[in-house]
Amino acid sequence: MLNPCQCFPSGGYVFKEGIVTKSQGEARVMTKSSKEQILEDEMKILKELEQNSNESIDTIAQHCGVSRQKVRRIIKQLEAKNIIWGYTTVVDEQKIGQKYFIYMAKRTMKKVNEDITNEIVSRKFEKMVNELGIMIESSYLIHGDYDWVITFYAEDIRTAKKLADIFSQSHPGYIEKATIMQCLMFIKKQFILNPEKMKI
Repeated sequence: MLNPCQCFPSGGYVFKEGIVTKSQGEARVMTKSSKEQILEDEMKILKELEQNSNESIDTIAQHCGVSRQKVRRIIKQLEAKNIIWGYTTVVDEQKIGQKYFIYMAKRTMKKVNEDITNEIVSRKFEKMVNELGIMIESSYLIHGDYDWVITFYAEDIRTAKKLADIFSQSHPGYIEKATIMQCLMFIKKQFILNPEKMKI
């Protein structure tokens, strides 16, 4: 039976879940710690899910070189820890009559009170714009020239501007400036290359 700390003459060696290093004509096998191995397996599985969250457990296990039971266990643990928030579908918004917009807002020095915070958390603003056919994808608090970024889908720029108007009206005195940008085409979206990228 192999001893993980045993030294061997130089050559080719195979050691399950181990690392082979060579020094002065010798090879030393060092096993990874349990924590390191768990982290490595988690990252492999997350990468597979990011590329295709609809992939079967069997396929993920095959790609990651682990058992399907281990894949299922790790996914459940990542979900329980809220490392995985959820699963989504990558859509070509243009083919369903939607365009993708980015709204950026810079706030004034006026202190944000508890009512504004509660409104953001309650998603009241999102429900208001949904009635206009606007679907908010993501919302970010950021550092830089702007403080808040919202990415969303809308039928056209005219509809998109209504989001900016409602946002300013809902937060009077808090918005110093705002900018709306329209995405013309995704080259890559949520780790997936656009299958029609050659149309650029």
